Amino acid sequence: MEKNFATIVPERTADYQESTTTEHLVTEAEAAMAWEHSLTLSRALKLYRKAIMYGAFVSLALVMEGFDTKIMGSLYAVPAFRTAYGTRASSGSYQISAPWQSGMMGITGVSCIIGMFIGGYVTEKIGFRKTMIGTLLSMPLIIFIFFFAPSLEVIAVGNFLFGLPLGIFQTITTVYVTEIMPNALRPYLTSCYSLAYALGQLLNAAIFRATLNLPSPWPYRVPFALQWFWPIIIIPALYFAPESPWWLVRQNRLDDARASLRKLTSENLDIEIQQLISLMVFTTNHERSIEAGTSYVTCFKKVNLYRTLIVIGVYIMQVLTGAPLRAWMTYFFQQGGLPTDQSFNMTIVALALSLMGVLGSWVVMTYTGRRRMYLVGNMISIALFVAIGGLGIGLRKSKLSGLAWGIGSLLAVDGFIASLLILPVTFVLVSEIPSALLRSKSVVIARNSYTAVNIIAGVLTPYMLNPTAWGWGAVTGFFWAGACVIGLTFTFFMVPESKGRTTAEMDILFEQKISVRKFKSTEISLIRGVQEGLPVHRQSL
Repeated sequence: MEKNFATIVPERTADYQESTTTEHLVTEAEAAMAWEHSLTLSRALKLYRKAIMYGAFVSLALVMEGFDTKIMGSLYAVPAFRTAYGTRASSGSYQISAPWQSGMMGITGVSCIIGMFIGGYVTEKIGFRKTMIGTLLSMPLIIFIFFFAPSLEVIAVGNFLFGLPLGIFQTITTVYVTEIMPNALRPYLTSCYSLAYALGQLLNAAIFRATLNLPSPWPYRVPFALQWFWPIIIIPALYFAPESPWWLVRQNRLDDARASLRKLTSENLDIEIQQLISLMVFTTNHERSIEAGTSYVTCFKKVNLYRTLIVIGVYIMQVLTGAPLRAWMTYFFQQGGLPTDQSFNMTIVALALSLMGVLGSWVVMTYTGRRRMYLVGNMISIALFVAIGGLGIGLRKSKLSGLAWGIGSLLAVDGFIASLLILPVTFVLVSEIPSALLRSKSVVIARNSYTAVNIIAGVLTPYMLNPTAWGWGAVTGFFWAGACVIGLTFTFFMVPESKGRTTAEMDILFEQKISVRKFKSTEISLIRGVQEGLPVHRQSL
């Protein structure tokens, strides 16, 4: 057994003080995995209430991100901003040109990519807490650039600099929450990304609506100024938060990992902390035995390549299901025929529905799998976007207000469906598909791939909507219906079911090249795998 097990647990386990034999380590890891499977939602809420509190504070960074990333899209719909920074169109109204709109989105996207690579590298070196605190401290000075910007060129500089911390947050928040939660809570807390993001966007729309009639320049300076608020409340919470126990295990700081777990869990925890650490050690060492490297290149080697491609596709699903269009919804509503004030009102309604959708997704994912939610969500979105495109054709022939309200209502419903069945599941899957060793770097690669595609979509969307460019208006719905067809096809052939699986189980399922349609029905035994010298599976009867 010792000889066979050496392929799974290499010499690094010698540092593991309490587990003097490999058999003991595997027994403890198996016990921890069985305990995780038996952990009910209600019990997990009691045992990990402190971890939930810390995860909620970290998620405030995502509320901030949702608020910040929607600012430029909202500003283009504010008359005072267009008058201050735009040019007069032939119609007599002031507009920010489509090249400038696209360029702003592209600048932010490029700097986000840089920020994500920085975040993935620095996090593995110094940990999640220090990386987040340092990033938050850099933000107040950047906000000064926005607040006092005399021209679009200065705002562009601010967008580039601000994209760096936003890119870092996009990487580390989801991974940190993943690593402090048990399986029973992981889907709910990681899907909070969508909840926090939607809450930030809703707050953004409400503030812009409230300041719309203020004298210039306050309709656009007040939203800029409110960005100073976020670091003040997030930094103190991060100071007291524990470091990720998984990161500490990867650093071979096992005593610190045990202390972190104690800080995250209740005193009434009905399993030994040692056994949970054993599962982390087993998983980490097993992954190192399969592929010792932890560089970005490692994400594209052997079985990790397949896992990385899935995570990339899952992240890009946000673009394919119309997120870029929804990010411009206020401007979209204006070009669809609604007045400015009603466009902001409709945006608030749509974002409130999105918020309700995320809350509803927690109920849905309790009873069904991630794969099925993706499939159904894409099919409904296809139908909704086709309907939006059809109404857009009608609106070109007749400027009936009823058509404009119908288009707005359908886009609001699509936001609800996306938030119910697709967007929250995205962040659950990107936390469950990668290996523990490469989770941060896989998320960086996937998020950067998403950002690159989103830059392209961000460049195209203003041209689709802007009356001084292509001016498609609501006919744009046909374009996004086609994008959803691509997402549906990818889901069917590539996305496996990960519900209820530990990281160790996902490792084995991918190594054994199980079909994505059989992930749900395949059972895993760590002990049997060790006895036979490699991880194996058996089909459930």
